[in-house]
Amino acid sequence: MKKVGFFSSIHLKFVIIYILLILVAMQIIGVYFVRQLEETLRTNFQTSLKERVNMLAYNVVEEMEKQRTPEDPLLEDEIKKILRDVDTASADIDEVRVIDDSTLKILGTSDPNNQGVVGQRTTELMVKRSLVMEEEQDDVLIDPQTGQRIWVLSYPIKSERKVVGSIYLVAKIENVFAQMNTINRIFATGTGIALLITAILGVLLAQTITRPISDMRKQALAMSKGNFSRKVKVYGYDEIGTLAITFNNLTKKLQEAQATTEGERRKLSSVLSYMNDGVIATDRKGRVILINEPAAKMLDVSRETVLSQPIVSLLDLSDTYTFDDLLEINDSLILDYSTKNNPYILRANLSVIQKETGFVNGLITVLHDITEQEKIDMERREFVANVSHELRTPLTTMRSYLEALAEGAWRDEEIAPNFLEVTQNETERMIRLVNDLLQLSKMDSKDYRLSKEWVEFVEFFDRIIDRFELTKEQNVIFSRKLPKETFFVEIDEDKLTQVLYNIISNALKYSPEGGLITFSVKERDGQIIVSISDEGVGIPKDNLDKIFDRFYRVDKARTRKLGGTGLGLAIAKEMVNAHGGNIWANSVEGKGTEISFTLPYDRAEEDEWS
Repeated sequence: MKKVGFFSSIHLKFVIIYILLILVAMQIIGVYFVRQLEETLRTNFQTSLKERVNMLAYNVVEEMEKQRTPEDPLLEDEIKKILRDVDTASADIDEVRVIDDSTLKILGTSDPNNQGVVGQRTTELMVKRSLVMEEEQDDVLIDPQTGQRIWVLSYPIKSERKVVGSIYLVAKIENVFAQMNTINRIFATGTGIALLITAILGVLLAQTITRPISDMRKQALAMSKGNFSRKVKVYGYDEIGTLAITFNNLTKKLQEAQATTEGERRKLSSVLSYMNDGVIATDRKGRVILINEPAAKMLDVSRETVLSQPIVSLLDLSDTYTFDDLLEINDSLILDYSTKNNPYILRANLSVIQKETGFVNGLITVLHDITEQEKIDMERREFVANVSHELRTPLTTMRSYLEALAEGAWRDEEIAPNFLEVTQNETERMIRLVNDLLQLSKMDSKDYRLSKEWVEFVEFFDRIIDRFELTKEQNVIFSRKLPKETFFVEIDEDKLTQVLYNIISNALKYSPEGGLITFSVKERDGQIIVSISDEGVGIPKDNLDKIFDRFYRVDKARTRKLGGTGLGLAIAKEMVNAHGGNIWANSVEGKGTEISFTLPYDRAEEDEWS
């Protein structure tokens, strides 16, 4: 093994970490202390000057509000006298000016060398801003002449809450920063002395820790070569000394544990080889060391060729997982090897092989074929989606009638009862519809019963078309080719309403804007033939025989976008068959689709019933 260099040794790392900890701690304390001190000095400086400005503002307001006679001194002379006192009161104040609010003229300045500005309009933006906003403005700037920092304050003068002028103050704040620089130099010197002492103590401390660790490293190198006779010297009975004693005890037991581990590995290989489930075992680096015959068949690989291959490559997970990721997975992993025509899904249960010390020794993967289970789950999810789809049409009808009532139709004594009756009927039909959908699996059994009654079919059909024509949202034309004669048939009105709703809803979904939907009823060979055709996208010839299968959709993406589920025509087929009829479809792709179904019709029985 390569010798550890001085710059890579833990000895140096201990010293560096120790110094860095002290340095970081002192810097954090220093930054906080310096910031707080600087903020305090600046605040005290500014507060002191603001108090003087406030007193000055009081005196200036008195002079500005004073009623003057021709004998009284001018306002500028009085302000000059007041500013003269301010200029001599503090060495920090560089200049104070008084500006009138209405004319923006300078009424006076404390600088005796700058009296020429009196009577001129001020050009200071800060003064104008404070007069407009009626609040004080301040900033720290650099004096272009001296290069030192100055504090500028524009303080609005108010009389009875009305701004009458502004006091413009320029003060020397460089002394505050000079004090901070002195304090920073003192703090930096103290930090350097502390770091020097810390470095010396760190070297001494690191030696007491790294010497026994170095001995344990030499012992570990000897153990890796199979030498278990060497022992680590114990320098004391602190934590490091206890670790050395434990290391020596570990050396005694390691040879026995090595032999035991080899025996357990052979037993584990024997058990895994005879399991019925697919089992794959890896070493601690994720390489396959064992794969049984069921797993090889599931993955369609040869047992001899996959040994020593990474398990992430064997399971085709290289792009999404690493071996370390698999060790962190607590739940099962779904492996989808499905093709376009053949679904094939496996579930992989992962179990980490660990020793008592917690050291990862490998990974066990148990494979189960869950293709059929996934199919069942998918059909269940599609069934739930279909229930939502089938409930939408009656809800739309109810909404339309309720909106009409809300907009004032309830006042019409002829229309309102009819609307309420339709709404109530649709509500009851939804309840029955849900019950029918939940029992879809029973519709093929002999126990399934219909509640039949004699109905005049043309009138019944015409009434359903009226409902759709009232609630349709797109621009679609309805064409009715209904006979004038009556056809009394014995049907379950609710079930056949659902059949027609499903077919007409599909025709509306796939009809283009301005398209034509044709409704027709014919009588032929003792049967009524009901047809509904549209001018939609049509159905490919290869899919035409499958559209009545449960959960089947021709174009899943388009159907899902339009709200279809693939269950409506399947329910229609079951209900038409329960009535003793047949249902079929004719379609030309790109031109439209016609759905037709038959119902038994016996004129003799109709006459007898009549």
